[in-house]
Amino acid sequence: MVPLICILSLLVASETSSFVPSTSSAHRHEVKRRTTTTSLLHHVDGGDNEEEEVFIRNSSPSSRRIVAQGIVSSTLALVTTTLLSQTSPQASNAITPEQASQSYDIYAPTYNELDGGKAASALGIDDARSSLLKLARGHVLEIGVGTGLNLDSYSFGDGGVTSLTLVDISEGMLSQAKLRIQQLGLLEKKVDVNFVKADATSELVELFGRSKFDTVVDTFSLCVMGNEGARKCLEEVTGVVKEGKDGGQVLLIENTRATNPLLGYYQDLTASTAADVGGKGCLYNQNVGEMIQQTNGLKLVKEEAFAAGLFRSFVCEKI
Repeated sequence: MVPLICILSLLVASETSSFVPSTSSAHRHEVKRRTTTTSLLHHVDGGDNEEEEVFIRNSSPSSRRIVAQGIVSSTLALVTTTLLSQTSPQASNAITPEQASQSYDIYAPTYNELDGGKAASALGIDDARSSLLKLARGHVLEIGVGTGLNLDSYSFGDGGVTSLTLVDISEGMLSQAKLRIQQLGLLEKKVDVNFVKADATSELVELFGRSKFDTVVDTFSLCVMGNEGARKCLEEVTGVVKEGKDGGQVLLIENTRATNPLLGYYQDLTASTAADVGGKGCLYNQNVGEMIQQTNGLKLVKEEAFAAGLFRSFVCEKI
């Protein structure tokens, strides 16, 4: 069996490809989770290597992308034998909002170690965050804020973010995000910051009303909600964001089913087990682009795939 952590790390962390225009719809839920990124490189080669770690820290974004592509290629080779021994895809069962709240309260103190670090950086996740979130402006709602990993990627002030409403289903995660706000000195910058514990699959419109936010952001949360929860969340997001003609936008980075058929089929075979064993409830084989297109009122403007499509960024507008 191919090590699940290797696949899980790839899913959360990969960045490489190109933006592609698309069409219509979007929706989503609140817990923002990613798959574990505990040293993917070490799981690929089987051990610790200080020279490798130094390379990751010091390499340029282009070098890290080359590393990411190499890891993906190695993983594709590794999964072949597993596919030959498997016959049918597993059913993908999401955790409930209540389970997510309890689980992420436990994960909160060490969450940054799981979803950040060298592997995430080497595979381009930090670059992807910065590239997408610099587009955020005005009154911003971030759902599944987690420990606040996105917060230093925003631009504040004129033409940038003027207020932040940060939502998570876990009180423990919100506590960590509050510490992050203090560390970044955002309150000293006179940025209005609000923290809200809520379920983004059902409570956003009720809490905030319709067409209230200029930008809605989510990174790596839809997978934790399951397919049905993700669709409901996208509907909620569509409700609270302003229309595109008024400057409204939805910015997403999500785990997705790979473009490569072999790796995509492997994800289908292992999604449920991976979620249960090491993925913190994340179903990493979702077709998020299709979900967006099926969400009434949301248009997919731009899509970018990274690491054979293991994760993607999406820019959407309400129509």
